[in-house]
Amino acid sequence: MSLSGNLLIGQRAVAGTQTPVHAINPATNERLEPAYLGGSREHVELACSLAWDAFDRYRETSLEARAVFLERIAQHIEALGDTLVQRAVAESGLPQARIQGEIGRTCFQLRTFARTVRAGEWLDVRVDQALPERQPLPRPDLRQRHIPLGPVAVFGASNFPLAFSVAGGDTASALAAGCPVIVKAHSAHPGTSELVGRAIQQAVRECDLPEGVFSLLYGSGTEIGIGLVNDPRIKAVGFTGSRSGGMALTQAAQARPEPIPVYAEMSSINPVFLFESALRNRGAALAEGFVASLNQGAGQFCTNPGLVIAIKGEALDAFITTAADAIIRSPAQTMLTPGIYNAYSNGVQALASNANARLQAKGVAGDGHNQCQSHLFVSSASDFMRDHALQAEVFGSASLVVQCDDLAQARQVAEQLEGQLTATVHMDAADSEAVATLLPTLERKAGRILVNGWPTGVEVCDAMVHGGPFPATSDARSTSVGTAAILRFLRPVCYQNVPDDLLPPAIKQGNPLNLRRLVNGQREH
Repeated sequence: MSLSGNLLIGQRAVAGTQTPVHAINPATNERLEPAYLGGSREHVELACSLAWDAFDRYRETSLEARAVFLERIAQHIEALGDTLVQRAVAESGLPQARIQGEIGRTCFQLRTFARTVRAGEWLDVRVDQALPERQPLPRPDLRQRHIPLGPVAVFGASNFPLAFSVAGGDTASALAAGCPVIVKAHSAHPGTSELVGRAIQQAVRECDLPEGVFSLLYGSGTEIGIGLVNDPRIKAVGFTGSRSGGMALTQAAQARPEPIPVYAEMSSINPVFLFESALRNRGAALAEGFVASLNQGAGQFCTNPGLVIAIKGEALDAFITTAADAIIRSPAQTMLTPGIYNAYSNGVQALASNANARLQAKGVAGDGHNQCQSHLFVSSASDFMRDHALQAEVFGSASLVVQCDDLAQARQVAEQLEGQLTATVHMDAADSEAVATLLPTLERKAGRILVNGWPTGVEVCDAMVHGGPFPATSDARSTSVGTAAILRFLRPVCYQNVPDDLLPPAIKQGNPLNLRRLVNGQREH
């Protein structure tokens, strides 16, 4: 499939009119063709108009039809084969195996949401049947289901050109909920975005859905993004990226005459707590595992372990020495974009010039473009708590070890942390009592708590939470990964004394969809 460089608006391929976007191969700094001319306000208007026109029909598609649509998207993405792999490799600098894994994850997410849609539990049907004889007042017939919010604007992520992009988790969960989606492609991978966008476009056509169910726009500035957020037909936003970008969208959404939710995943340093017995008994293995997690994908994961917290002593000294040795042997890796590389270099330089942080080790320098050289820093707990700058996320393979005087000080450090996507604990059985004192704090600080693992790697499943208190996300009540992500794009509606022939199938008296419903306080199945 050849690339056109066009916007995809409904079933149309439309030439942009604004500043062009070019992908850059970060391994060579080579500009890739074709150019993607940015969209205008008129393109935003057209996409939003089509999405709004599609909404009422799409939101009432049968559960089976919507599930088949999601599965058809996955099939068309897989059918792209090597064409998609090679373009994504060229635009991201990521190895082929990583891209193939991302394609698999993206399609698995789509199929997982197809399963979720068919099950229908996300509708959360509740029925309280009429009690006309109840005293002192009768009870009316009350029935509740969840309906989709409306068209959703999704912003593709830089670090996952597939799994958090055009057909990624935000898009999959919004489409599963019954919301049309308009994606603003990330400028780092426009060709990858077009290929995936055409796969979705084809699925819309084959499933005979309204064309406005999906559109894909490009733009290098803020006009497209802010234009989407400000459009009154957009009812929610999904975003993965920087804190500044997420906050700009959130502020724009809250300033609308009708404020809308923005589900922004932004900034997290993902603290790792090493407890005494575990550190003493297996410190060397922990150090090797830590560096492997830190270096994975050049540290360009939102769950990268950017902070290690432990009580100072010989065991921690040995851990730092082993980790430093592993860092020194770590080869440089190509980062996703020149912009990400520059931000990483600036972040590392800020730590290196900070009197409250000491450079412990750095990896092998690269001789190519945009090469991430791993870094390890050390600070005392007292300095860390005094200097809020040490909590700043450095997006890449850099981490800070915080040395605490005792367990009480480690808890103080935990209390001062910002909200996080993850918090990790390494412990042995002898550490259980100490860990128990820390868990309440971690529950308040993080969306996912891990024991004896590493935070890089997010399983797509029913129980996963990929969210957390601000600034990890803009809404700590939600997750962007896992089947509960569908709940972000739904709201409850109650139907009182509505005749059965006018009720949606999910809440009809006879339960024609055979859903698991709560009826008069009891589960039907």
